[in-house]
Amino acid sequence: MAKELKHKPLVEAILEIRWKLQGSPPGPQVDPHYKLLLGRLFDRMLKDYPEHEQLPTANVPDELVGHVVQHRFRVAANLWPLVQIGPGIFTVNSTADYTWPDFRPRALTAIEKLFDAHPKVGELKITNLILRYIDAVDFDFGVSNIFEFLSDKLKLNVSLPDTLFTDTGVENKPNSFTWQCSFKCQNPKGLINIRFATGQKSNVPAVVWETTVESAGEDVPEMPKAFDGWLDAAHDITDDWFFKMIEGELERRFSGE
Repeated sequence: MAKELKHKPLVEAILEIRWKLQGSPPGPQVDPHYKLLLGRLFDRMLKDYPEHEQLPTANVPDELVGHVVQHRFRVAANLWPLVQIGPGIFTVNSTADYTWPDFRPRALTAIEKLFDAHPKVGELKITNLILRYIDAVDFDFGVSNIFEFLSDKLKLNVSLPDTLFTDTGVENKPNSFTWQCSFKCQNPKGLINIRFATGQKSNVPAVVWETTVESAGEDVPEMPKAFDGWLDAAHDITDDWFFKMIEGELERRFSGE
């Protein structure tokens, strides 16, 4: 059972799946079933996501927007969670409303409806499964040192030699920052990527970090049959990493203690 935080730092939770398009770069890549899939999916999403929103990308020819979302279906106007679709791409998105007990069944139901709506499901070849969590915590880069914050609060040790700043007139506090790494993962098979960067949360300077699990190519399990197992495994590892990194002061802060 995943822990729930009173003041969670979550910006967005995203499940994304991509499927193979017809054609090869640099030529156009198209999803020949997209228009029919969109209409059939609309019918199936109406009960849970009655608010349809067409994005500006919907006015761009499909061959130019492969794997770019064009339509959203929301629970209500301007509210989350939502699902999105475009040629070769489908996502489930949640923000501050997120809880795992809500997100998991939404994701399972959405994928079930996607496969049910596809007019030729035998041609729906999934190429990527992605679960991404974006978190952020307020941070004043002008006052504090990001290296010290990452080490003290998030267990990440990053530094540069002190000699680079001695007698050089260069401040030893980064004005901006980006760091990321990827690691092979066995359950689920694929990669886990973690990234830290300068950013904002609610227009306030912040440290933003993303934790992403992605299975691609041969690492994609049988779909949709094995999707629930993949989703649980991807969530388990992102959840484990998150709580290990915030253990201590940040966890107490996010818990409202």
